Amino acid sequence: MNQVYREITPLTQYDCFTIFARKKTIFDFPIHNHEEYELNLILGGKGVKRIVGDHTEIIDGAELVLVGKNLPHGWLTHNYRWDDGMPEVYEITVQFHQDLFDDKFLRRNQLFFLRSLLEKSGRGIAFSHDTIDRIVPRLKSLVEKSGFDSILELMSILHDLSVSRNMRILSNGTFTEDQINFNSRRIERVFAHMRENYDKEVNLEIVSRLAGMSEVSFSRFIKKRTGKTFIESLNEIRLGHASRSLINTSHTISEIAYKCGFNNLSYFNRIFKNKNGCTPKEFRDNYSGTRTFI
Repeated sequence: MNQVYREITPLTQYDCFTIFARKKTIFDFPIHNHEEYELNLILGGKGVKRIVGDHTEIIDGAELVLVGKNLPHGWLTHNYRWDDGMPEVYEITVQFHQDLFDDKFLRRNQLFFLRSLLEKSGRGIAFSHDTIDRIVPRLKSLVEKSGFDSILELMSILHDLSVSRNMRILSNGTFTEDQINFNSRRIERVFAHMRENYDKEVNLEIVSRLAGMSEVSFSRFIKKRTGKTFIESLNEIRLGHASRSLINTSHTISEIAYKCGFNNLSYFNRIFKNKNGCTPKEFRDNYSGTRTFI
């Protein structure tokens, strides 16, 4: 079993948020999680590997990511190498309490997009380069602010992020045990069946019957409602369970594949890499051992 470290952040119960700005070439910090939300900006870190939940990606020169509460995350040095004379990696990290925005407050109409942003952050969100270009000066300025002005600015930044375009959800919903509402009883019934029986045979005939539709009609229906085919949806559920097993158990990769409903190891390895950007072995290695992080 691989250990995900629980971080005790410096944020006290009396603070709304805390912010760090630092320049570094290298530092050690294991993959970790914490109860606070975290907004993390990295500039000049091309070649760094980012891990959020079960999602792995090599970043380029700039990135901005919002990580929800209790979601494992970390940045590995990977292909990044610092040499004398090179600019250092510049990082700004903002951490704020999960109850900074009261649930009743977030239910107000004007807070709809912010509420949606915080919900999506449970799987990790990466923002576009256009958004980063707009937000970087404001985050740098936020470092210098204090008191009530700093709270207003943080709320404004989060609002602007919530309405920004081309944000990407990173981690698999099954990995984070996220329950997605598709506003369709038929789809909900099918997904409940797939979640409960992911380790068994689940085919189009069975789920179409559950939905009360023909196979052709249901195939069109699920694609329209979810943006994914039936097989893609089922594989995503299975991959989420596989990722958790790779982290939390010592089972072999082939055992995990079969336990999660994949009867062909080559197929499992291929779609795992397509989804996560690394092989199951590389994914497991990312979560174990002593690692160097940025």
